[in-house]
Amino acid sequence: MNKCTLILVSLSVCVAAPAFASDQPSEQQLKQANNPLADMRAFNVQNYYMPDLLGFSDATANTAWLRYVHPFGRWITRTSLPLKHVPTAVDAYESGLGNLNLFAAYLVTPPDKGVQFGVGPLAALPTATDDALGADKWDLGAAAVYFNLKSPRLQYGGLITYQASVAGDDDLPDDSLMVLQPFAMWQLGKGTYLRSAPIWAFDFESDSYLVPIGLGIGKIVKVGNTVFNIFVEPQFTVLSKGNGVPSLQIFAGLNMQFLGKE
Repeated sequence: MNKCTLILVSLSVCVAAPAFASDQPSEQQLKQANNPLADMRAFNVQNYYMPDLLGFSDATANTAWLRYVHPFGRWITRTSLPLKHVPTAVDAYESGLGNLNLFAAYLVTPPDKGVQFGVGPLAALPTATDDALGADKWDLGAAAVYFNLKSPRLQYGGLITYQASVAGDDDLPDDSLMVLQPFAMWQLGKGTYLRSAPIWAFDFESDSYLVPIGLGIGKIVKVGNTVFNIFVEPQFTVLSKGNGVPSLQIFAGLNMQFLGKE
């Protein structure tokens, strides 16, 4: 069994067991399940498996993200920690923690409206356990998020972030990274939906970039006061520059939103 299959099987088992006792999510819960500005606590486990890397013969890579979301009034905070497995040489790999990423978005629009927009600061901390997993740099930047959930059928939006190095090891290149993530979800009914949420990354320091497109499927179920959202989305690179970028990624995840007492 390859790593990708193992990841998908594990995620399926996680959500399948509680699904037997699940309730049908409401229309609002279905729309909010993929909303990065949802006014509720959430914990996400997401994974990118990369079976082919440009410039690396017969090499693979994997990045798993542990992400916690917590609202404070009209501030939505997101803390993300990557666990990486990357090639460093022929038949040699490094595994461990990457750099911790934090951002807080202030809801400019009212939280109960059909169109939401948030903007706020971003920081990246040098928590990587090896230079191959993340530079020993402190980064600061900003993030902006838009989400439209007016329609019960289609929800869409986008995320843009920029971060640059402000301190750290002077012997290493500085970070200057912009990330764009357009996303769209089409509800098919009964919690099943189609999705696309590729991440487009532009590294101005190394003059490299990665632009994939993706199309996947997800399932949303409600168990007690928790909304589970499981999905898988193959993403194919259409534009790229630089070595080590993936030609294909398998993006899979299990997101959990905690509704509180009802």
